Amino acid sequence: MIDLRTDAVTRPTAGMRAATAQAPVGSDQFGEYPSVNALQHRVATLLGKEKALFVPTGTMAN
Repeated sequence: MIDLRTDAVTRPTAGMRAATAQAPVGSDQFGEYPSVNALQHRVATLLGKEKALFVPTGTMAN
């Protein structure tokens, strides 16, 4: 059984650790985070909008 309640219960696999260690990073505040930039561009394109903004929670969206 896989328990996904919290990150304190689950442990990352070797593949997950490798992906995290190799992921490109940057500062999202300065628009330098490649994964976030790609996500925002993709969503804007899908919705026919000029730009999109990723926020991880509903509270941040308010």
